[in-house]
Amino acid sequence: MEVFVARQPIFNKNKKIYGYELLFREGMANYFSGIDGNIASSKVLSNSFFNIGIEKITGRKMAFVNFTRDLLLSKVPLLFPSETMVVEVLEDVEPEKDVIDACREISMQGYNIALDDFVFQSEMKPLIEMAKIIKIDFRSLSLEAIATCIENLSHYGVSLLAEKVETHEELKTAMDMGFDYFQGYFFSKPEILKGRDISSAQMNLLEIMAEVNKSDFKFRKVEEIIARDVAISYKLLRYINSAYYRRVSEISSIKQAIVLLGEQGIRSFLSLIAMTKLAHDKPDELIRSSIIRAKFCETIGKKDGSGVNPSELFTLGLFSSIDAILNDTMENLMEKLPLSEGLKSALIHGEGGLNDYLNLAIRYEKGDWKEVSELEVLMGLNEGDLPDCFMEAISWADTFTAL
Repeated sequence: MEVFVARQPIFNKNKKIYGYELLFREGMANYFSGIDGNIASSKVLSNSFFNIGIEKITGRKMAFVNFTRDLLLSKVPLLFPSETMVVEVLEDVEPEKDVIDACREISMQGYNIALDDFVFQSEMKPLIEMAKIIKIDFRSLSLEAIATCIENLSHYGVSLLAEKVETHEELKTAMDMGFDYFQGYFFSKPEILKGRDISSAQMNLLEIMAEVNKSDFKFRKVEEIIARDVAISYKLLRYINSAYYRRVSEISSIKQAIVLLGEQGIRSFLSLIAMTKLAHDKPDELIRSSIIRAKFCETIGKKDGSGVNPSELFTLGLFSSIDAILNDTMENLMEKLPLSEGLKSALIHGEGGLNDYLNLAIRYEKGDWKEVSELEVLMGLNEGDLPDCFMEAISWADTFTAL
């Protein structure tokens, strides 16, 4: 049974990752029948998360998981560790006595309860009183309605989570209103500042990324670049000796590490090092999501038989958030870089054959399963490949960002 799992980031006030909401699907074939509130759903949850491992998906951050009425009454949340689980009660769950009793038992076992897509109603008070987190949809309510909701909740001592925060302006508004946590993709949007230009140091890093992704780059030149920078050398040796590669004997020389990584591996490594330096003042999740997209696109390209260069797909995913990293328009940034027209077309206009790969990566990470299913068919992909490719990308990104 293939289980599709996506995750949406949840940040604290410091823009650090607090946890991820997990979105899952038991294969694309039954997308339209879906996972409903029957007991069979509990098997999907337990099989997927016990087989994959919640820690692998969330990187030991909190896992927010939606639970329907049937799953709550069946006490399915008790299958998971309370230390990393937040039990989300869906908005269509009525506060009936049996539901309240089940949630009370779950809460008493040490689980944090969150109320999803919350709109204040007096009959919800028993659930509010045991909830730790209240999630309010920034898209479905007006600011006036949100303010009223916050006022009604002010006496309960709950933490507030603003979901579907998609712009930096919305993030600032949510912070000013007193929210504690923020869910959405605001971090992947640029904050355009008038009169701002790219520094020479940033331009050098961009040029390194472009240079190593050329088809005719030289290994000797790459070795010189790495050897001149102690920090890069250190990171390279840590990377090649990390658990991801599971080497029997430790690698201790730059040349040996370059040979073992190979052309594509060293390209990826230097590109990621440069990208990490560019994004030093951005939320960690921004560089992590770029790395996941890069690896996901590359891995899909190796499996689909289309003949598209996996190296180009890696570059596509990696550069997909460069506008947010540098707070500039994608058009302006692409003018400065010697990338292929296919890459520029996908990144600037969302057009061309390469764009399908990027679109698939973005839709998958957001759990937009309908679009994923349609792209899967359009691209002639094997359904069973996607979950493995995504989990490999997450694992690889976690290894790299830990350096």
